[in-house]
Amino acid sequence: MLQFVSLPQEMPEKRAVAERRADFGEIYRAFAVERAEQQASRCSQCGIPFCSIHCPLGNNIPDWLKLTAENRLEEAYVVSAATNTFPEVCGRICPQDRLCEGNCVIEKGFESVTIGAVEKFITETAFEKGWVKPNLPQRERSQSVGIVGAGPAGLAAAERLRALGYQVHVYDRHDRVGGLMVYGIPSFKLEKHVVSRRHALLEEQGIVFHLSTPIGAAPGETPLEELRARHDAVFVGTGVYRSREVRVPGVGLGGVVPAIDFLTASNRRGYHEEPGDDAHLHARGKRVVVIGGGDTAMDCVRTSIRQGAETVTCLYRRDRANMPGSLQEVTNAEEEGVQFTWLSTPEAFLGDVDVTAVRAHRMRLSLPDASGRQSVEPVPESSFTVEADLVVKALGFDPEPLPEMWQADDLAVTRWGTLKVRPGHFETSLPGVFAGGDIVRGASLVVWAIRDGRDAAAEIHQWISARAEKNLEAAE
Repeated sequence: MLQFVSLPQEMPEKRAVAERRADFGEIYRAFAVERAEQQASRCSQCGIPFCSIHCPLGNNIPDWLKLTAENRLEEAYVVSAATNTFPEVCGRICPQDRLCEGNCVIEKGFESVTIGAVEKFITETAFEKGWVKPNLPQRERSQSVGIVGAGPAGLAAAERLRALGYQVHVYDRHDRVGGLMVYGIPSFKLEKHVVSRRHALLEEQGIVFHLSTPIGAAPGETPLEELRARHDAVFVGTGVYRSREVRVPGVGLGGVVPAIDFLTASNRRGYHEEPGDDAHLHARGKRVVVIGGGDTAMDCVRTSIRQGAETVTCLYRRDRANMPGSLQEVTNAEEEGVQFTWLSTPEAFLGDVDVTAVRAHRMRLSLPDASGRQSVEPVPESSFTVEADLVVKALGFDPEPLPEMWQADDLAVTRWGTLKVRPGHFETSLPGVFAGGDIVRGASLVVWAIRDGRDAAAEIHQWISARAEKNLEAAE
């Protein structure tokens, strides 16, 4: 260990720009064993590991780095999987530059350990060697839990509860398991076989999936009350799918589309599906403008490049240093030919029936707001125009109105529309109904959803156990 003084940071090799622009395959090649061991050996084995502290899952990162450096890869996988339900996903899509790697103590002067790449290497090796097995329960329990949503929060809760022996049923309105990991995140960041491989393991574990099964009060949907009657407890991990709007003239023109629609159509094509009349959701030959600066915006601009857009421009109201998305993603997008117009925001979409241009104006950074982040203000008389045939709104996501959709007036929500839970807990205002992930936090990271799912499973286990004990005492 402690090789950071003599060994430089080395990321896995990227595929050539021309090659990766032509398909949706992941852009990083795999580490060889020797290189993974070398990079893991750069860890300083801190007494207080800030990488673990800043990991939402509290992963024991120095431990599995040390085991990797010593070529004890099966043990490294066991340690990694002990705290993370989906290490193969986090190694690919976590913004390590803002979490573990960004807080690595050798970052100042020596560049951080490539934690994400080593995590991916460990897990892929484990799958290749057959070390990844379904986490079968030691004993079966009679109680059952219904999970609403097959995204990362729901799947993490399902895996933990099934490992404890509960009969777990997962309900999802979509036809595939994974939530936004399948239909939101492009394959060049997370190839879909990675999710389907984990889905197969969860089924081997005994989890029952009910796909294309929406929960709600509309005809053909399963009412929430029926779900509560069917199961001893319910966990809601539906995520947030309602796209935020940009309120400017022309927003209703043809060719102005939400990011989730654009990305879902693209990912469905990756499954060799025809999403229907989706020509308006394809960037081929078009001048594309993406509004926003988060990771979803980066997904949209890089998808547009791969679909053969004529030009791709990203408008964001702050500068490069203040954007919310991963800087690594910005770098990848720039390499692939995306043009960024920083400190700019749309003021109108132009066109008669279909959009033909975006009129925007310049912004400038001002004093910090209450959060400490610099606010922005418009620059007077600074309008300019960007030609566009397709405009993608990537301004983030809000929760759907679940109490209204589910006719559950007693299901309390916050002023932001997220489900209300007690601080530090996961039970909602409905007894026996728990929630976690984005539907509680608001739009956040996959790794936080996994953390919530695991923690909620522990609370559900305690709740069901306490009820069972109380019923036993009453019977006596």
